[in-house]
Amino acid sequence: MNKNYYAILMAGGVGSRFWPLSTTEFPKQFHDMLGTGETLIQKTFSRLSQLIPQENILILTHESYNDLILKQLPQVKQEQIVLEPAMRNTAPCILYASLKIKKQNPDAVMVVAPSDHWIEDEVQFVANLQRAFDLCEREETLMTLGILPTFPNTGYGYIEYDKLDTRPIKKVVQFREKPDYATARKFIQSRNYLWNAGIFIWSAKSILKAFEHFQPAMFAHFMDGYEAYNTDKEPLFIKENYPKAENISIDYAVMEKALNVFVLPATFDWNDLGTWGSLYDKLPKDEQDNAVVNATVILENASNNIIRTEGKKLVVIDGLQDFIIVDKDDVLLIYPKGKEQEIKRITTMANKLK
Repeated sequence: MNKNYYAILMAGGVGSRFWPLSTTEFPKQFHDMLGTGETLIQKTFSRLSQLIPQENILILTHESYNDLILKQLPQVKQEQIVLEPAMRNTAPCILYASLKIKKQNPDAVMVVAPSDHWIEDEVQFVANLQRAFDLCEREETLMTLGILPTFPNTGYGYIEYDKLDTRPIKKVVQFREKPDYATARKFIQSRNYLWNAGIFIWSAKSILKAFEHFQPAMFAHFMDGYEAYNTDKEPLFIKENYPKAENISIDYAVMEKALNVFVLPATFDWNDLGTWGSLYDKLPKDEQDNAVVNATVILENASNNIIRTEGKKLVVIDGLQDFIIVDKDDVLLIYPKGKEQEIKRITTMANKLK
């Protein structure tokens, strides 16, 4: 394997739309969402390990999840876990981790990837990633992998690329915010828009140069601790200084400003598993289109439901269509699939009852 290849695995999210399964204490990346025997973070780590040396995979997460990561990924050493003492969105943590990598290996190229997405064709994923690495090793380029949209999804951001660019790797024109349905339809019809999967590839030199140019204050803030990085002085510096960083995403901080941004249309199936509905789409179903995870079921006049329990609990349903049924500990959720965007609000209400 190429010793210059690195990964930053983003594992600090809460996944509040998957309540009651995903909680602040135990978010979705640490769950076996698909019933495969592997949690999402285990699956993602394994996928990245096909191209990147395991010791070069850094896991970026909130400090409260440190023990969970060590338990689920016993092959990972403590120094590979980059702990955030406060949540400050994606730009500060990517800058911090990139500086650590640069100090360790100035020739590093890296991928930044979410820990909780679903990718089926791992062979194609690795091939796409290799192609991106090859370009980023040669050129000062900021790259992303874009997903060919299959329908006008209003829950994703979009990447517009140059329609006249006939090369396999396209010049990005602009990043577009989550659109309304009519706008999303126009994007699909234009045939030069891709879903933004939040997967980025670049060299350490390229991304740090971009941060220095577009976010000079943030760059200087984290450079103050450069001598401490990868030493026993690092935790104290980060504890005192990380919470002072601006709360801003990598898209706003760098990607929407830079001119050297390119996208490779991905050739693998992808799902961000952002909601119960997106999980339902990827689960096997019975003849009535019910998706069942873990539970033992007796179903009559029931269709298009997703049913999940922690153990092999018997669930009996009669006369229910298009519902989310989730049983976890002391919470039972029975909620219409069509209103799943409201689950985040319901979670807030439920937390107030504790």
